[in-house]
Amino acid sequence: MNNRFKHLSKLASNTTRGLNKAAITTVALATLTLGVGVHAFADLAFKTVYYVYVDDQFVGTVSDKEIVENVVEAKVEKTKDDFSNQLPLAVGPKLTYVPEQVFESVSNQDDKVVAEKLEKLLSIEAVATEILIDEKVPVYVKDEAAANQVMKALKLKYVSEEEWQQAQQIMNEKESLPPLKEGETRVVDVRFSKEMTLSQNKVSPKQILSVDDAVNYLTKGTLEEKKYKVKEGDVLGQIANDHDMTLEQLIKLNPGLTEDSLLKIDQELNVTFLQPLVEVIVEKEVFQKETIPFEKEVIEDSSMYKGDTKVKQEGKDGLREVTYKVSEQNGKQTQKVVIDENILQEPMSHVAIKGTKVIPSRGDGSFAWPAVGGYISSKQGQRWGKLHKGIDIARPSDRTIKASDNGIVQSAGWSGGYGNKVVINHQNGFETVYAHLSSIDVKVGQTVSKGMKIGVMGSTGNSTGVHLHFEIYKNGNLENPLNYLK
Repeated sequence: MNNRFKHLSKLASNTTRGLNKAAITTVALATLTLGVGVHAFADLAFKTVYYVYVDDQFVGTVSDKEIVENVVEAKVEKTKDDFSNQLPLAVGPKLTYVPEQVFESVSNQDDKVVAEKLEKLLSIEAVATEILIDEKVPVYVKDEAAANQVMKALKLKYVSEEEWQQAQQIMNEKESLPPLKEGETRVVDVRFSKEMTLSQNKVSPKQILSVDDAVNYLTKGTLEEKKYKVKEGDVLGQIANDHDMTLEQLIKLNPGLTEDSLLKIDQELNVTFLQPLVEVIVEKEVFQKETIPFEKEVIEDSSMYKGDTKVKQEGKDGLREVTYKVSEQNGKQTQKVVIDENILQEPMSHVAIKGTKVIPSRGDGSFAWPAVGGYISSKQGQRWGKLHKGIDIARPSDRTIKASDNGIVQSAGWSGGYGNKVVINHQNGFETVYAHLSSIDVKVGQTVSKGMKIGVMGSTGNSTGVHLHFEIYKNGNLENPLNYLK
């Protein structure tokens, strides 16, 4: 009977390994049915084993849950050694172990196999705070306090601590604000261009950034700015294309670089195009006094000669107080609108009257080149110990001399050192003189129009060669022709 009982016990142990209690009860009842005594069956000792799962994967069975806990503890300690910052650590994949009572325990070898599998399958993750940008880009920091430091540091790149506090107060109170005084600026809002939400998440400790690194990453879109060393045969356009950027972007990344820059072998170029992951929007109210420029108005008068003008009303600037709402994104102004205005003094338009009356005998005050081409061979000024009153024009393509403006011929003939000379009175205070002509084609009292032929260039009188001597007078005073010729 004892041998049979031992045989049935062994059979039950083998049969029930890994079964639940209902199955064990079934085996026990079967044993009783075979005539085994109740007291004898009760002498059988149950053993507790643990079925281990990583996520939904069955890893194996261990004799004691400490086998699993020891593996986890060892990995946690190693992770703590690798990362000095005090991070809350947790097992990465979901780890579960289910206890079960069986007749025969697990061997040490089975324990060892499971422990080795867990060493490979388990990873230790840190419980970190995730800053999620626009529901797409995650950035991980130690905790919520660090996340708040990151967001504040981003904002303080573009406003002062005082301005940030002021904006916080304004946003919280949401009351009407007192008017600004001259020269004052008030920050009314500081926010991000994209939604930023905080939550807890388990990640590898390697993914967790310091506050400074997180700010840098959010500002630049990268933690590492790559450099490129110029090689023989490189050209800027190809370098830009190889790094997925435009030539304009490459030049912008490298101050002092232009499209025509000569590249040197081993010269280092910045090739990381920085693109912020999020930008800071600052809204300000700015109060200032401003000049309102006066407008210019011209009234045409057909009773006045063309070229004559007179001022009917002097212009005068106005003055206003104005409050602007200014929006900036990462320090660059994107919008400026007037939200309040108070006119202190209206501007007065400058009103000028301009003559439009044209008659053939009257010039309009603008002077045309009196020759056909040519160049200035001598300017007005001291020459050979005396004043050279006009300019000399030589080497024309055609020797025709033309009236520089409308007028009446005042004199036409020989005039000592001037040789053959023509004087035109333009009936507006101006006179022009044309000297050293070889021949004269007009008569005294004749009305001439601008551009009309009045003679031929020559070398009469005191002349060193063929040229035109040209003078301009205004109200009897000698003027420099170069101030008037067009």
